[in-house]
Amino acid sequence: MRSAADRRARWAGMRRSVLALVLVGAVGLAGTALSALTLSRVEEDRLDRALKQRTAIVAQAITAEVDRYATSMADLAAAVGSHSQLQTAEFDAIATAVDRDRLPGATGLALIVPVAHSEVDEVQDRWRKLGSPNLLVSPTGEGTHRIAVLNKTLDDTGSSAGMDISGSAQAVEAMDIATRDRRVTVSRTYRLLKDSSLPPERRQLGFVFVAPVFASSPTAADAGRFRGWLVLGTRGGDFLSEAVAEAADDAVAVTLLDGVSGDPIPMAAWQPDEPLDVSVPAIDTTVPVAQREWNLRVAATERLLAGIDRRLDRIAWLIGLVLTALLVALTGTVVTSRNRALRRVDEATAALRHDIAQREEVEHRLRQRETELVGFAGVVAHDLRSPLARIMGYADFLHEEAFDRLDGTQRDFLARLRKGADNMRVLIDDLLDYATAENRPMADVPVDLRRLADEVARERAADRPAGIEVGDLPTVHGDPTLLRQVLDNLIGNAIKYTPPDREPHVRVVARPVEDGRWCCEVSDNGIGIPEQDRASVFDAFTRAAGSENFQGTGLGLAIVHRIVERHHGQVGVDANPEGGSVFWFTVPEHSRSPTPR
Repeated sequence: MRSAADRRARWAGMRRSVLALVLVGAVGLAGTALSALTLSRVEEDRLDRALKQRTAIVAQAITAEVDRYATSMADLAAAVGSHSQLQTAEFDAIATAVDRDRLPGATGLALIVPVAHSEVDEVQDRWRKLGSPNLLVSPTGEGTHRIAVLNKTLDDTGSSAGMDISGSAQAVEAMDIATRDRRVTVSRTYRLLKDSSLPPERRQLGFVFVAPVFASSPTAADAGRFRGWLVLGTRGGDFLSEAVAEAADDAVAVTLLDGVSGDPIPMAAWQPDEPLDVSVPAIDTTVPVAQREWNLRVAATERLLAGIDRRLDRIAWLIGLVLTALLVALTGTVVTSRNRALRRVDEATAALRHDIAQREEVEHRLRQRETELVGFAGVVAHDLRSPLARIMGYADFLHEEAFDRLDGTQRDFLARLRKGADNMRVLIDDLLDYATAENRPMADVPVDLRRLADEVARERAADRPAGIEVGDLPTVHGDPTLLRQVLDNLIGNAIKYTPPDREPHVRVVARPVEDGRWCCEVSDNGIGIPEQDRASVFDAFTRAAGSENFQGTGLGLAIVHRIVERHHGQVGVDANPEGGSVFWFTVPEHSRSPTPR
């Protein structure tokens, strides 16, 4: 009987052990599945937030770029309208600043005027007399024509002067809306007329910016009268690639569609080299464009969350199964092992959430800063550059047309006016350079620093006699325009901050340093910088003690600092043993990015 009881007890114990093992295994598997599901959802949520944040940045970049184009067109239209009798030479002077570097994707700028069919020959003769002797008007059909009488070509497709734009329904629609609303408009998407002769592989869909021109000269008898339109042709693909390359990076692909309802027209697409992440749905949003809206479609690439392990759920499954097997084998440590594993999961989840919160905070600050910079640049361009352009235009006109008729006092006043306007232009340019130095697209090409320094030295020596010695400078990799601005600011400061009773002596040399870099030094014999001010002299709007009597904005060295940082270098200033200062910066000798942008 005792033996049978023992056997029954052993069987009951075995059943309890098996039940405990099954329970432990079931609990372990359930916990593993829950952890994997939680991590999978966290991963999906991070991807979704990252794509939404990137979409907002791209949309903001496109909106800012369109606003910049529209502001430029409004300024140009105001300048054209200020001339009571516009001539070809005056139009060319107004359009001097318009180029593809400033307005990527632009094909040409044209002044369009409405012409009745019976007045074609008269209009042609009038504009020939105003400076376009080779103008040949080519009207199409009957009725009222819209003739391009003046044109600045920005690509290799030839001039559109003399062309009748009335054959483009999209352009005509935009002109009518611009005239009615008295503001800059954007046309519907279509293939530009001048692109019809291009080979198929170069053809793009595009659109035009249209700015109405109204007479604004206070001396003109027809002040306020409508005089025509300024039209800027723009290719969609070129515009999109320049507008979003920096904001999108390699993290997303962007498609721009004209229209937000019905059947939108795919205008242009920007696709990085990275493959798309098909596990993340693309996001559609709208972008305001003057009087219209575009549809923006943003799709994630596999670099959207580069460096983040995308297989956390699988890893969780593997770890969970191993832990479950150990728990089943070691029933005596089930509770301890399980609690320890749960604590580790909780700690990992808390650390992951803390990392997400920090990333979101950093990204929010970056977006806020980008918004402030774009808004700042817009305010400067719209509220300061437009009236300043008119002041300088009238001052230049007086200098060219009436200088000989002015007495000595009046000439002195005119010279002071032009100098003050030029100083204001320098200030505005410094502000814009500082606002855009950190965000503008940057090239990565070989740059001959010796050639740049020689050019800057010749230009600066023409402003004030100075002894500028340029040593053997190397060829480095970077953006030639930005590096030239660095040398121009440093050499210009070296000359400017030398007292008037002392001839400036500037020396530009370079030496190799570690990690494949060159250190360039610009030494001077100027007023020098006190030691306590050297740490802050590169901050915006900061000027060192002793510079109060010298004109400046306090932005030159801040711009230098931003540009050098974008070249992954460092910048600083030391005392010159011979008197003055030694400014230095480092730049890479070889390219640091496989695909320069």
